[in-house]
Amino acid sequence: MQAAREQFFNYLARKKLKFTSQRALIFDVFWTAENHVSPEELYGQVKEKDPSIGQATVYRTLKLLSDSTIAREVDFGDGVTRYEPHFGTSHHDHLICTRCGKSVEVIDEKIEKLQENLAAEHGFTLSGHSMYLYGECRHCKGKE
Repeated sequence: MQAAREQFFNYLARKKLKFTSQRALIFDVFWTAENHVSPEELYGQVKEKDPSIGQATVYRTLKLLSDSTIAREVDFGDGVTRYEPHFGTSHHDHLICTRCGKSVEVIDEKIEKLQENLAAEHGFTLSGHSMYLYGECRHCKGKE
């Protein structure tokens, strides 16, 4: 967390922006969130800790976290933009339940290798990718 905080601080300094106590709190709440968070969810969690922080401040800080590569946007296909920590994390893909919204982060070296081979076959050098697999989780499938 400290390295991510320092990167964020350095990013703000390069942009001639201040690392305020409000931004620090938003950073801390985001970094320790247990799930992928929407801006609205993050705002709710921040507001519990400091009711004086406005929604616009949370949205702007989340944008700064994304621009500084501390956070990354994820799209689970439900029309809600969510964010997850990106700095210092290993690449992973997502399984998303279309019924309950549960997401599971997965790492599979075989799939990664297949993607690299596919790109090479078409003359591409990968610089990054994201993969979302949609379906029903075990719990929702059992409800049928």
